[in-house]
Amino acid sequence: MKFTSVFDIIGPVMIGPSSSHTAGAARIGRVARDLFGRQPKWAKIHLFGSFAETYQGHGTDVAIVGGLLDFDTFDERIKTSFDYAKKENFEFEIIPETANKEHPNTARIVMGDENGEMSVEGISIGGGKIEISEVNGFKLRLTGGMPALLVVHDDRAGCIANVANCLAMHSVNIGHMEVSRIERGQTALMVIEVDQNIEDKIMQQISLIPNVTKVSKINN
Repeated sequence: MKFTSVFDIIGPVMIGPSSSHTAGAARIGRVARDLFGRQPKWAKIHLFGSFAETYQGHGTDVAIVGGLLDFDTFDERIKTSFDYAKKENFEFEIIPETANKEHPNTARIVMGDENGEMSVEGISIGGGKIEISEVNGFKLRLTGGMPALLVVHDDRAGCIANVANCLAMHSVNIGHMEVSRIERGQTALMVIEVDQNIEDKIMQQISLIPNVTKVSKINN
């Protein structure tokens, strides 16, 4: 692995004990919450591999719950996130799984409320860094290190160009973009990493583009 910063080696400012099992887990939970767009009312947290084997000793469970409550990696409240979840009437279930995943530090979070639900799968790759590998069945690669826009849309000609044009009108520069679809002509997902945080007014404009059905964002 190539490191570009000393912080890639020592990890982020965080509540311990582990950058991969605690800080990374908290980031997976927090990015999942951002993608959902609001505080979920409930969550089923599936843990795989090393996460499933050591989650209690390394605080992976309290870290993911803390992330879902919007606590950052250094937030002292992570230690007692279960108590805060109870106060917020946020119901959750920790489910250790025995199935093998490609990466040993994998979590799948299924969350929702009365208005809908979402499934997010993420991996902790070390040093507090993460990748989101799946959203609602769509395979993708999202690091959470840059502001990003996720656009669910009908697989129709011109939709990608219309979204890109809308961002260009607001001088939002695209750093990385990929499109995933489960089946031709059905639902598709755009993942767009950009150089600056995306304002709500831009989100609203994109949501009005023909064939766009849902828009989520991750700001830094």
